[in-house]
Amino acid sequence: MTPLTELIIKSGDEHQVLSSRQLERLLGGSDARRYGMVNRALKSGELLKVRRGLYVLSHDHRRTPVQPFALAQQMVPGSYVSLETALSFHGWIPEAVHVIASLTCGGKSMKFTHDVLGQFTFRSVATRPGYFLQAVARHELQNQVALVAEPVRALLDLVYLRKLPWQGLEYLLDGLRIDELSLRSVSPLSIAKLLDVYKGRREQKFIEELLKSLNL
Repeated sequence: MTPLTELIIKSGDEHQVLSSRQLERLLGGSDARRYGMVNRALKSGELLKVRRGLYVLSHDHRRTPVQPFALAQQMVPGSYVSLETALSFHGWIPEAVHVIASLTCGGKSMKFTHDVLGQFTFRSVATRPGYFLQAVARHELQNQVALVAEPVRALLDLVYLRKLPWQGLEYLLDGLRIDELSLRSVSPLSIAKLLDVYKGRREQKFIEELLKSLNL
């Protein structure tokens, strides 16, 4: 085991996503010394580089696996998991989703692919001021924290990004494969609150028609 890996484990941070600044505080010493220790841990495979300035210990040296939702939050602070990823997480669609899709408030779309950690995408959604995190909940997953859209919010984020018009309840159930019982279990207030989130008439109409179709 490399000295850096030993230090991380001793500090109790083996399950954390570690920034360059955190490693600097942990290691101390000169830049050359820190660089050498980080580079040695990377070459050994004990430390994985997520993206520039972010690292995690490999699975073999962690108490808990890397939680991809929490990792996405560290990759782009302020983002939250949504779209098909959140719908699958909540059991609203039957398919397993292997890409971690997150949304951000402004900025360019980004995509990261890591041989070990998987694939992550980040796209921007425009909301009314103060409503970016409406219907987004905090989840503790394997001792790590992630923000995940509630199912109806994830669905409307999908409507927003794909520019989907209202096509009837059947399209949601058959086309998007949304679970009907799950959809009908949502309170009318939870759906109506999303009217405050989106600026566009398309999303507004979708929410209104969804309420009507569910007789809410």
